[in-house]
Amino acid sequence: MFASRRTNGSEHLRTGSSVSQQFEMCLVFPCLVNCCTKSTAIPLVGSPCVFSTAAQQRSTGDECGPEDPRDEPKHPLSDCALQHKAIKLEEQVRDLTERYRKALADSENVRRRTQKFVEDAKLFGIQSFCRDLVEVADILEKTAESAAEEAEPSNPNPTLKKIYEGLSLIEAKLQSVFAKHGLQKMNPVGGKYDPYDHEIVCHVPAEGVQPGTIALVTQDGYKLHGRTIRHALVGVAVESQE
Repeated sequence: MFASRRTNGSEHLRTGSSVSQQFEMCLVFPCLVNCCTKSTAIPLVGSPCVFSTAAQQRSTGDECGPEDPRDEPKHPLSDCALQHKAIKLEEQVRDLTERYRKALADSENVRRRTQKFVEDAKLFGIQSFCRDLVEVADILEKTAESAAEEAEPSNPNPTLKKIYEGLSLIEAKLQSVFAKHGLQKMNPVGGKYDPYDHEIVCHVPAEGVQPGTIALVTQDGYKLHGRTIRHALVGVAVESQE
């Protein structure tokens, strides 16, 4: 019994000595790696770092993984496919070129119409004003004619004579202003009837004039830059029926 106890005691001593030796080795070497199991050893006191083979295994596994399919080289197109694609691209180019030409022509037409509208607005912007002003000219003309009849040599009235002269000057000045702005009075007597410029109000016998021509004017017509703004009221000569 005592021999067995001594034997156990010696084993404990050997075990204790081996543990103490391992502890001393851990103090000498900060990190201890078990190479048999390829696992990380438990760091002891004073261990600044721990080595592990798991990260190396993962990195090795990533490097050996499957390649990215996007890195695979693409198969080149055949000559027939390239020719077909080139034909389609040429058709698209022709289509886009034709559309561009049409758009360019449309924009040019719009520019011309806009320019025409602007020019017409400048020329005929006073059209309504001219229509009202020619009525004043009619009244002034009739008043001057009445004053001329009263200021005949048989009626020596100096006041009427001065009134007539003043009205004549005003009428002449007004007509010059009309001409300055492109407003002109028509003089259709003796000319052919034109439905775009004249309006028939009566028929008169053709005495000394050709039938179908204008024999008299009851109201003057006016044009603004060649455009009729008021038709002339006329009487057309016709053949007399006996």
